[in-house]
Amino acid sequence: MSTQPPDPEKSPRPDDNDIEAINIITTRAVVAFPGEEPPRRDEKYRPAGVELKRQLTQEEMRLADAGYEHLTKDKSRPENTKFGDVDITEHSLPIEEIQGLLNTSFSWSDPAQSRGLTTTEAEARLQRDGPNALTPPKKKSALQKYIDCLRSMFNIILIISGILEYILLGIDFHVSLRLPFYHCAYRNSLSLQDNIQNTYLGGILIGVAFLNAFIEFYQLQKSEAILASFLAMIPPSCRVLRDGNLNSIPAASLVKGDVVLLRVGDKTPADLLIFASIDLKIDNSSLTGESEPQERGPSLKGTSLRPVEAENLAFNSTLIVNGEGWGVVVRTGDHTLIGQIARLTGGETGNKSPLAVEIARFVMLLSGIAILFAIVFLAVGVTTVYKGKATQTFTFAVSILVAFVPEGLPSTVTLLLSIAAKRMAAQNVLVKDLQGVETLGSLTLLATDKTGTLTRNQMTVTNLWSGGKMFSAFQSNNDEQDTATFTLDAPGMNELVATAALNSRIKFDRVDVEFSKREIMGDATETGLARFAGRSLSDYDAYLRAFPKVFEVPFNSMNKWALVIVNKPHDTGRFVSYIKGAPERVLAKSTTYLKDGKVLPIDNVYKESYEAAYNYMASRGHRVIGCAQYLLPEDKYPVGHPFSKKDQNFPDSEYCFLGLVSLEDPPKHGVREAIGTLRLAGIRVIMVTGDHPKTAEAIARKINLMVGDTKDSLSAKTGRSAREIYEDEVSAVVIHGDDIDSLEGWQWDLIFDKQEIVFARTSPQHKLEIVKRAQALGHIVGVTGDGVNDSPALKRADLGIAMNISGSDVSKEAANMILLDDNFASTVKGVQEGRQIFVNLKRSIQYTITHTTPEVIPQLLYVIIPVPLPLSAILILVIDLGFELFVALTFAWDKPETMDSVMRMPPRKPVTERSIMNRKRRSLRRSKTLGQDTESQLATRPSRLTVLARKLKSPFTREFWVDRFESSEGETLVDAKVLSYSYLEIGIIETIGSLLAYFVVFYKNGFSPNDLRSAQKNGGKLTVLNWRCLTPSLLEYFKSHSPNFINYKGQSINGAEQVEALAQAQSIVYLSIFFTQCFNVFAVKAKFHLPFGKSIISNKYNFLGIVGGGALVMFIIYTPPFHSVFGGSHKLLPLYWLISMAFGCLILLWASIRVLLARRSIERTRVKDIQGLRMFPTLRTMSMRSRH
Repeated sequence: MSTQPPDPEKSPRPDDNDIEAINIITTRAVVAFPGEEPPRRDEKYRPAGVELKRQLTQEEMRLADAGYEHLTKDKSRPENTKFGDVDITEHSLPIEEIQGLLNTSFSWSDPAQSRGLTTTEAEARLQRDGPNALTPPKKKSALQKYIDCLRSMFNIILIISGILEYILLGIDFHVSLRLPFYHCAYRNSLSLQDNIQNTYLGGILIGVAFLNAFIEFYQLQKSEAILASFLAMIPPSCRVLRDGNLNSIPAASLVKGDVVLLRVGDKTPADLLIFASIDLKIDNSSLTGESEPQERGPSLKGTSLRPVEAENLAFNSTLIVNGEGWGVVVRTGDHTLIGQIARLTGGETGNKSPLAVEIARFVMLLSGIAILFAIVFLAVGVTTVYKGKATQTFTFAVSILVAFVPEGLPSTVTLLLSIAAKRMAAQNVLVKDLQGVETLGSLTLLATDKTGTLTRNQMTVTNLWSGGKMFSAFQSNNDEQDTATFTLDAPGMNELVATAALNSRIKFDRVDVEFSKREIMGDATETGLARFAGRSLSDYDAYLRAFPKVFEVPFNSMNKWALVIVNKPHDTGRFVSYIKGAPERVLAKSTTYLKDGKVLPIDNVYKESYEAAYNYMASRGHRVIGCAQYLLPEDKYPVGHPFSKKDQNFPDSEYCFLGLVSLEDPPKHGVREAIGTLRLAGIRVIMVTGDHPKTAEAIARKINLMVGDTKDSLSAKTGRSAREIYEDEVSAVVIHGDDIDSLEGWQWDLIFDKQEIVFARTSPQHKLEIVKRAQALGHIVGVTGDGVNDSPALKRADLGIAMNISGSDVSKEAANMILLDDNFASTVKGVQEGRQIFVNLKRSIQYTITHTTPEVIPQLLYVIIPVPLPLSAILILVIDLGFELFVALTFAWDKPETMDSVMRMPPRKPVTERSIMNRKRRSLRRSKTLGQDTESQLATRPSRLTVLARKLKSPFTREFWVDRFESSEGETLVDAKVLSYSYLEIGIIETIGSLLAYFVVFYKNGFSPNDLRSAQKNGGKLTVLNWRCLTPSLLEYFKSHSPNFINYKGQSINGAEQVEALAQAQSIVYLSIFFTQCFNVFAVKAKFHLPFGKSIISNKYNFLGIVGGGALVMFIIYTPPFHSVFGGSHKLLPLYWLISMAFGCLILLWASIRVLLARRSIERTRVKDIQGLRMFPTLRTMSMRSRH
C-alpha cells in the first residue's frame, strides 16, 4: 500500500535543517515480536506481525490515521426505556407457589430431573391459549404500497404532463369556441379531428404512470410473498422438557408451564421465570437500551422489583450471551412484556442498499436532464414552428420528456431482484433483503469464522499429550510412527478423561438409551470430548452420578476457559477442581504438572516439551485444549465451602497441568474450491477465529485461504530472523487478537495490504473492530458466522451471512442472509448471482436508453431544418412502454456471457492503493476543517453558518474540483462507457437508419428532402384559403384540409396524400427503432465474445420479448382503427423494413469491432491466477477408523 515506506537504503536522509526531520516520531513498535515487551504469561507464541523499517514523519502519521478517526470516538450510551406498569406478577411469588400455579413439574435444586408438562397437557393449553406468537405489526396496506410506487419520480412527471395536456387542450378548445364565426378557417386548423392524438395523449400518459406503478407493485407483492415463505422455513426453535425428555420444538408451540433450557446463542422464546442458572447473562438492549448484558438467576422467595428489573425474569426476544439457565414459561404471545408494549412491535424500517441509492441517483439525474431538455425545446418550439399554439407546443415538449425517461426501469429492477431471490432460494440461500443479493456481488472482503462455517463443527479427539508423551486416539496418517495408542491405563489418561467427562455442560435428548445412540446437545468441542469420554468409560452416566458438580464457571469468549468443582474424595480433601480451555491460559494458572502419577514443578524443559507438543497438534489444524486439576485441600475448602463467582471465591491458581487434548474439525466439503473461486473473483477472504494462531494458519492453508508465506514460514525456510524480513517479501500475515487493541493506523494499513490475513485468538470486540477498520478503507465487507460471538460483526457488516442449522438465534437475527443448508459454497453462487444481477441491470439500462437518440435527434431536425415531425409524442410513449418494456424485462433471465465473465473479474468497486489514498486524503481534508477544543483537545463541530459559508466557498477551491473529477477505478450502474455506447455509438447508428428510412418513404410518396423543408418552412404563414369568410388563416401542410403541394417534379399532392405520406414516414421511423433495437438486444451483451455465440442467444425470453413486442408494433401500425390515435398506415410496404435491418446488421458489426478493440484491455482487468491454489475437492485428513 502507499502507506508502506520505501526501502530504507533508498530513502533520502533528512537534512539537519529539515523541519520535518525535527518532528520525526520513532515507530519501531510493531504488532508482536519477541523481546518487544516483557513476555506475557498467558501465551508465549506470537506470530510475527507487521513492521516499518524506518521512521514516520508527523504528516505520514496523520495520513495513515486519516479515515479511522470516527472509530475512536466515544459512543453515547442509550437511555433506559421508561416502562410503565405491565401485567407480570409471577416474579414476586415464591418458587413453590409458581409450580402449583402453573400446574407443572420442575426441580430448582436439580433441573435435569424436571419433568415439565405432559404432551397431552401441552396440546390442550395450546388449543386454549393459542400459539406463542406476537400479533404482526401493522403494515402498509396494499393501497399505500401502490401509492408509494406511484410516487416515483418518473410517474410523477408522466402524471403532471398528462394533466397539463388536458388543461391546455381545454383552454385551447375554449378559446376556439369564443372566436367569431367568420374565423372558420382558423377554427378548422384547431379542429378536434386534427388534435385527436393530443386528446388521447394526456390519458395515455396518466394511464402509463398507473400501469407502471402496478407492475412494480405486483412484483413487490410477489417478492414479499417469497420472503414470507422463506422465513416460514426457519421458525424459531427452543429446547423444552416434556414428559421428562428434552426436545427441540418451534417456539410458537410453547405454552404456560413449559420448562425451557436456555443456552448461549439462544433467543428467549417467551417470558420465563428463571428457577436455575449458571452464570446466565442476557442482552436486554432491545427492550431497555442497556448496553451491558444483565445477570439473571433464580429468586426462590420472589422479588419486589419491577418486572423489567427483576433478576429472575427473562423476556421474550432477549438474547442469551453467556451461561445457561432453566426457566418456566409464565407469559406467551401478546401477553409477554414485548407484546404489552405496543411501540416496540410497530413500524417498518429499512435502509437503502448501495444499488437502491445508485438507481435513485440515476433516476434523479435523468429526470433533471429530461426536464431541462423539455424546457429548452418548449422555448424553441414557441419561437419557431409552434407560434401561438400552446397545446401543440406543450405536446412537443412532452415528447422530448417521454423520450428521455425510461418508464419501465423500476419494474425491471424489481423483477431482476425477484428472479434472483427465487434462484437463490433454489440453492438454499435465504435473502432477507432482496437488494442484499446485489450487495453480495459487490463484496470486496469476506471475513469468515472458522468453526461451523469453514469446518464441519464435528469435533473428534485425535491426540492426547501428558507427561511429555504423545498418544493417538485414532489411526492418523499424520502421526509419527512412535506415537503410542491411547489406553485408559496409560499415565495421565485417566485424569484427562475425567476432565472431559466432568467438566462438561452437554445435554442429551434422552438418557434411557445407550450412550452411542444419544443425540448430544451442546458445543461442538464439548460434544467431541463427551463422545470420547463416553467411549472410554464403561458407564458414563454412573461416572457422572458418582462425582456430582458442586460449582461451575462456564466457558466464555473472554476468559477462554471453563472450570468445574466436583465432589470427588481424595487423600487431602473431598473436592477436585478441573479446568480446561486455551492451553496458554490453563498453563498460566498451573505451577506443577503430572508425569507418571507424580506431581512435578513446571520448569523450562517441560515448557519446551509443551511447546513442541502444542505445535505438533496445532500445525495439523487441530483445536488444542489444555487440561489441569487441583485437588482441593480440606483445611482450605471444607464441605459446605461457599464457592462464588461474584467475589472470585474459587481456586484460580496453583493447578497441576495434566496435558493437552487435540480435536480435529475437518473442513466442509467444497470449502476449498469455494474460497479459491472467491479469491479468483478478486474478493479477499480473511479468517477471524478464536483458535490458536498455528491451528488457524494450518486450517487456512488446507482451504486455499493462505498459500503464501508469512514472516514466520519464510524465516523457517530461509533461516533468517523474522525481524530481517521486509514487508514486501511476504503476502500473508497472522495477527494475534491480544495485539489488535494496540494497533495504530499505519499498522492496520499494512495488515490490509496483505492478500492473505488470519486473525487468531479474537474476541467479539476484535471481530467488530476488524470489520470497522476494513470499512474505513472503503471495503464492502461481508461477514459469515454462526455463533453469538459473531453477531456484533454480522450486524455491522455490509452483508451478514449466518448459518441456519448450526447458527444461533442471535446470529440469524443479526444477519441479512442465511444459508439454510450451512453450505459455505453457497456464497460463491450468491456472489455470482449478485454480480450477474448488476450486469443484467446495466444491460437493460444500456439497451433502454439507446432509443433516446433516435427519438430526440429527429425532434431537433423538426425544429432546426425544419422537416415534418418524424415521431409523434404518442409513438415515443408506445416505444418506451410497448416493445421496449417487453424486451427490457427479459434481460432478467440473461446468463453469464462466459463462465469467467463475472467470477474472474474484480469487484465493481475494488479497493486499491489509489482508492485508499484518495479516501484518506479526503478524510484528512475534512478533519482539517474541524475545530479543536483548547482544553480537551477534542474535535468540535463547526456552526451551521460556518458550514454554509464553506459550502458556498467550496466551488471556488481547487480541492472541490479535484474531488469532483477524481478518476475512480470502480464501476457504476451508468458510467461514461454506457452513455457513450447508448447515446453516441449505437444511438447514432439507429438515428441514421431511422432518418434514412424516413426520407426514402417520403421520396417514394413524391417528397424530396428539399420539398419537406419547403413545406414545413412555409407552413404557419398567413394566407387566405376560404374566400367565403374572407379572413386570413394559417397555411399548414400534412393536414387533411391542407392545400395542394407542388413537389420537385411539378406534381400536385393533395391533403389526403400528404397525410398518408406523413403517416407512412412516421410508421417507418417507429418500425426502424424497433428493428434496430432487436439487433441491439444481442449487441449490448457482447463484451467478451462476438454477438453471435450461443451464450449471447441462449436467453429464450429475449426472443419471446421480441415476438411480443413485434406483435404489438404490427398491431399498432397496420390496424386501421388505431390510426386515428397512433397515426400508423396499413399501406406501408414491408420492403422498407430492409433499411433498418441493414443498420441492425451494422450494429452487430460495430459491437464486434468493440469486442475486438476492448479484448486486450478486458483481459488486463481479469484477476490474475494465484499460484498455489488447489481447486480440487477437500479430502478428509484422517481416517476415522478406531484402533480399539
